[in-house]
Amino acid sequence: MADSPNCDLRSLSPLQLFERVTEQGEKVRALKAGKAPKDEIDAAVRMLLSLKLSYKTTTGQDYQAGLPPKDLVLINNGTAKEEDEDLVDPWNVQTSNAKGVDYDKLIVRFGSSKIDTDLINRIERAIGQKPHHFLRRGIFFSHRDMDQVLDAYENKKPFYLYTGRGPSSQAMHVGHLIPFMFTKWLQEVFDVPLVIQLTDDEKYLWKDMTVEKAYEYARENAKDIIACGFDINKTFIFSDLDYLGTSAGFYKNIVKVQKHVTFNQVKGIFGFTDSDCIGKISFPAIQAAPSFSSSFPQIFNGKDNIQCLIPCAIDQDPYFRMTRDVAPRIGQPKPALLHSVFFPALQGAQTKMSASDPNSSIFLTDTPKQIKTKINKHAFSGGRDTIEEHRKYGGNCDVDVSFMYLTFFLEDDDRLEQLKQAYTSGELLTGELKKVLIETMQPLVAAHQERRKQVTDEIVKQFMTPRKLAFEF
Repeated sequence: MADSPNCDLRSLSPLQLFERVTEQGEKVRALKAGKAPKDEIDAAVRMLLSLKLSYKTTTGQDYQAGLPPKDLVLINNGTAKEEDEDLVDPWNVQTSNAKGVDYDKLIVRFGSSKIDTDLINRIERAIGQKPHHFLRRGIFFSHRDMDQVLDAYENKKPFYLYTGRGPSSQAMHVGHLIPFMFTKWLQEVFDVPLVIQLTDDEKYLWKDMTVEKAYEYARENAKDIIACGFDINKTFIFSDLDYLGTSAGFYKNIVKVQKHVTFNQVKGIFGFTDSDCIGKISFPAIQAAPSFSSSFPQIFNGKDNIQCLIPCAIDQDPYFRMTRDVAPRIGQPKPALLHSVFFPALQGAQTKMSASDPNSSIFLTDTPKQIKTKINKHAFSGGRDTIEEHRKYGGNCDVDVSFMYLTFFLEDDDRLEQLKQAYTSGELLTGELKKVLIETMQPLVAAHQERRKQVTDEIVKQFMTPRKLAFEF
């Protein structure tokens, strides 16, 4: 989203329009207080009136200072406008559609941009190699300002990567690997620094666990993240409970964000209520802070103008839409984002994974036998009720979880297409498709477990020690 008054207001979400009106109102008051020239004040007032009109046209209500609109993107507390509306927020993903969330609608409601063929081709030209299969298959499907990141890269200007993990349990599942697999690829092809935030403070605030347990989970999850193969010389992993107390730059950015976001705004964005603890209300600023390079002076040599690119699942976007709205007001560049789809539960795409349900996914601690049993017993099928019907009518890849998992983890495009054609035609049975998935997942998880065994506490400590990385700024 451009910051200029000539920005296409129709492309903005209700909350973004609200923020623009608020920002313009502050500008008008500042001009008047500073006794600016009359024509400058008049131009600012005209812009304010135009913004207010756009806000009323979009939301059907007059702008009221301090009262942001109920964000249609989030549909907080399950109060959807329509029966078939998807519920998507940082803590819940619900849809009544067996195919999963309607991501085209979500793009429109979030006000992000679709990752189209032109952008994928541009990425390919920039890096000089075939794009990751997550991009080719639409697993990362939406973005904010990726074109600006490519502009910077093509002009030899630096950027960095930021992603994270909320350590809610000791064992991670294969769905948790998706952002880290993609982030590792981005780091390698663009050769840039990476910071990984472990939000153990968030999990303590939201879950029934002690601070000590949250921190323990963070360090255990760090081992799984490191086992993805990140370069220790280019990657800094940090626990909020650790790093926040040692970095003045990090805390200063948190305070700046906190000052520029009101209680009403976070209630509108995240659905907080008067009964929520104040820790929850202030937490979004902590997730925003790593978007700014000045939060890591040891990496960026104190520079505060290095743009950040955040690969994440789209349910995390509300945090960073808030961050992007605040960034210009605190003199920071807006972070860019790449959004992924949700990884489906074994039982179907209606909900996302639950670390508390061992049968909802394949966990990184599962044995080959457990993987086989879970897939055979729990993976939702798009096949027919009988073999005869399946042979005649074929299976439905759009709802079949085994095929969905293969789109994430089977890298061979030709093999995936063959499976799709065979299953859709009825040539391939559900049991045979599940067998392919079992044979794909067993070695993948086993290889991860072997790499994790090599990650010692000392290696974790090295990754999590604030330090200069292998880049000059």
